[in-house]
Amino acid sequence: MTLSSGIGNRLLAALPAADLDLLAPDLEMVALDRDSVVSRAGDQTEHVLFPHSGAISVMIDMANGQTVASAAIGREGAVGTLSVLGPSPAAVTAIVRAAGTASRIPASRFHAAFSRSPAIRHAVQIHFKAMLIQLQIGGACNALHPVQARMARWLLHVRDRVDHDVLPLTQEALSQILGVRRTTVTLLMRNLRASGAIISERRGEIEIDPSRLAALACECRDTMHLEIEGIFSMNATQSRVLVLPTQ
Repeated sequence: MTLSSGIGNRLLAALPAADLDLLAPDLEMVALDRDSVVSRAGDQTEHVLFPHSGAISVMIDMANGQTVASAAIGREGAVGTLSVLGPSPAAVTAIVRAAGTASRIPASRFHAAFSRSPAIRHAVQIHFKAMLIQLQIGGACNALHPVQARMARWLLHVRDRVDHDVLPLTQEALSQILGVRRTTVTLLMRNLRASGAIISERRGEIEIDPSRLAALACECRDTMHLEIEGIFSMNATQSRVLVLPTQ
């Protein structure tokens, strides 16, 4: 594929042209269809996926059938990069919550470029740091914060990635993400509508008021956002230092 100058994925966009050229011949643009599973726990990783738009939730599947989301991935991240650490089945399931597009590359080809390019290895390191922040803060949030605050946080996570106040989410999807019963989600939706944080819900879409929803969310959303943006800002500064002016 030919990558334009306006690359949507932030990890790919941060790569120098020569390093991006190592990936470009093997990248293909694919659609991320809503509710599709792009990685399933227990399966071998066949592709590495770099979203340009849309939102993906990383799900933990329990033996009794219950699920809970541990992280969200959008244009700032990737799916499948852990495979560079060695062949092993995926530990989590990744589900598209908001449709979009992504660049996809066979895992074997990505591993080859990863071994050749310090810049690609650095991009993967950035992603690992961002995911670790989400997992650490998200784990504490799931254990300590009320479910309504967590639901508000997750609605804002999706909003941050789709950049729109109408979110393509169903109550069933929120039940899976939060690890609670559907009846609990129905009650929470009623409460959030009464507060004005949710404006409407129809046909699998939820319209939100971001400012009112932010007032009800726990601090974890802002903490994650600031930490992740700090990682990207630090990387941008380091990249400018490394590019020396020509004489």
